[in-house]
Amino acid sequence: MQKIRNIAIIAHVDHGKTTLVDKMLYTAHLFRDNETKGELILDNNELERERGITILAKNVSINYKGYKINIIDTPGHADFGGEVERVLNMADGVLLLVDAFEGPMPQTRFVLQKALQMNLKPIVVINKVDKLNCRPDEVQEAVFDLMVNLDATDDQLDFQTIYGSAKNGWMSTDWHKPTTDLTALMDAIIEYIPEPEVLEGTPQMLITSLDYSPYVGRIAVGRVHRGTLRENMDVTLAKRDGSMQKTRIKELHTFSGLGRERVQEVSSGDICALIGIEGFEIGDTICDLQNPEPLKPIAIDEPTMSMVFTINDSPFFGKEGKFVTSRHIHERLMRELDKNLALRVEKNPNEDIWHVFGRGVLHLSVLIETMRREGYELQVGQPQVIIKEIDGVKCEPIEQLTVNTPEECSGKIIEIVTRRKGEMISMNAVNDRVQLEFAIPSRGIIGLRNYVLTISAGEAIMSHRFLEFQPYKGEIERRVNGSLIAMESGTAYAYALDKLQDRGRFFIFPQEEVYAGQVVGENAKEGDIVINVTKSKKLTNMRSKSADDKAVLTPPIVFSLEEALEYIKEDEYLEVTPKSLRIRKIILDEIERKRSRNSSIQ
Repeated sequence: MQKIRNIAIIAHVDHGKTTLVDKMLYTAHLFRDNETKGELILDNNELERERGITILAKNVSINYKGYKINIIDTPGHADFGGEVERVLNMADGVLLLVDAFEGPMPQTRFVLQKALQMNLKPIVVINKVDKLNCRPDEVQEAVFDLMVNLDATDDQLDFQTIYGSAKNGWMSTDWHKPTTDLTALMDAIIEYIPEPEVLEGTPQMLITSLDYSPYVGRIAVGRVHRGTLRENMDVTLAKRDGSMQKTRIKELHTFSGLGRERVQEVSSGDICALIGIEGFEIGDTICDLQNPEPLKPIAIDEPTMSMVFTINDSPFFGKEGKFVTSRHIHERLMRELDKNLALRVEKNPNEDIWHVFGRGVLHLSVLIETMRREGYELQVGQPQVIIKEIDGVKCEPIEQLTVNTPEECSGKIIEIVTRRKGEMISMNAVNDRVQLEFAIPSRGIIGLRNYVLTISAGEAIMSHRFLEFQPYKGEIERRVNGSLIAMESGTAYAYALDKLQDRGRFFIFPQEEVYAGQVVGENAKEGDIVINVTKSKKLTNMRSKSADDKAVLTPPIVFSLEEALEYIKEDEYLEVTPKSLRIRKIILDEIERKRSRNSSIQ
């Protein structure tokens, strides 16, 4: 049996988790710094690099002093909780990474709570101690208090703390004494993280993750719980619904460095990948052929938000994308279900409409962004919160919202959150900043980030995590400003936009193509207005000073995907293509829109 340590790294977004893993890979001499030109190795997905967040959990392994350390990098966002839960099933201990200035944040709490419930032993790593105004000793106490609040056992509370700077590549047991490498951390992993228990008996392995290869199809990844698995071994696949099917392991791989290597057998405690298993789902168990004993399947958090996906039927459909038909979109969503645990998809049998359920706006927007980059064109509706009936009472998801903001902005932020049915739980001042905590309906968080950033001039840090379902809190006021809608298709002219500037703010640039029914701006008042942005200047042989004034336009608002999703109203779709994001009315024709509005009033 090889000496093995299985650890998961958990941390809040942007506390330096992926950077730390990269430095551990350098310590194991898998890479030299100049080989990767300073790019993060683990966040290899384009979206992850751009946003600086981890979306998919990843496995790497390093050899250090004769020990094999399997490291699992976990996502920090609560929206990817489905990823986190299954990943912790593979670990025996966790590295809890905390920023030396910010301290433990709400999403650290979310993952740490899961880890403590699973009896995993933590090592606390206080990162970024070279930052100005950092407070490592206070943060260490805050972590201890957090663990006490989360009902950690005495053994879990007796944790080892390591201080350092992952970016500069050093770790030490005393933050006043910087070192030159990560030895202190690597030694602590070997000393304090328990080795996996070796269980003898018939083989058992819970499938907790999956990989995909265009050559061999879906690959099952998990940790061998008991016994030994071998190549070409006949096994039983125990499904989540209780059914059993016979299957064979064609190839066995273990993780080595950033890649995988083929092996003949894998024993209890190691993490491996199985090729050749057909029709499995995450949470199924690979067990003995003669007397199968399935393990308890993973409980997956329920979705809290839904969105309508439909084919692009605007006048500009097919101009920019490769995949535009309902068959393409259906196949792509079915493929996503294979690996995206917290996602659900329901197809409307009579129309080309899919209801996609996920953990939050970020979770769904990452899927939409990935699809548009692959060349898909589609339209999505306004995100809707899932309402449940519990014991005859209408209930909705409630989230814990944390806002860290400069002191002078706190009053306005409290006002805007309470208007959205948020209730304040606590308020703590640290230096010249205030940490506010609220319980707020998920509906209230949609579109909130823009307001909070505007009020605080971009200084506030906002994060949230799902708490529970509670009785419905009543109506929440959404965007009251109406839309400016293009009257006819054509090219938008600066001349027309200039004359209409007093009506509101625009989303389009001059010379951009628009179509009738497209939302081209936000009305300064309530109610929608139909405007003609395609009107050009009439050329005459008369000259006057006022007629020749140049058009001076305010720059238009350019939405990111999340901002656009949070902005649209119920009667609007967001048209998503590889090159553009356009907001449009679901009913493009103005007369039809009026008819449907009148019939709904009656």
